[in-house]
Amino acid sequence: MDDKEALRVGAAVRRRRRSLGLTLAAVADRSGLSVPFLSQIENERARPSSRSLERVAEALETTTAALHAAADSARTVDVVRAHEGGHGVRRVARGGHQLHAKEYTGEQDTGREHQHRNDEVMYIADGAAEVEAEGRAYRLERGDTLYLSGGVRHRWRATEPGTRILVVAVAEHIDATFDTRR
Repeated sequence: MDDKEALRVGAAVRRRRRSLGLTLAAVADRSGLSVPFLSQIENERARPSSRSLERVAEALETTTAALHAAADSARTVDVVRAHEGGHGVRRVARGGHQLHAKEYTGEQDTGREHQHRNDEVMYIADGAAEVEAEGRAYRLERGDTLYLSGGVRHRWRATEPGTRILVVAVAEHIDATFDTRR
């Protein structure tokens, strides 16, 4: 395993641990490895041996193969061409990554209220939009960015033909909330 692969395995270990709701101390108890060593693995400062990774995988109720597969998905490079995608909405990042990104083109006004568990950023590439959030209305124009923290109810609509809006958010399957117990 090269250094870059080991680093990504650390990120996969952290994602798996958090998805199970386990603390580093719980994984340390289950694996027989120390909390500082597990922290170093997760934070990309230590490279686990094959045996240590097996112990971590067992503690996380998974396999080393699954952790490597998760590491492989973190290594994905994918180009989405401008002409790809659906009418009006296209994903600008494919797959189950930690970020979710879509481009909205044209007059989008679903009238729907949105609320996401994680943070998101809305960037106006062309045109203009109105966003209603936290009881306030915001007029956004080309080059403007709006940040919304997780849990904020909002709705938006493009106000000019040809409007292009890029929305990038932490994916819903990621628990990006701050937890002092971890």
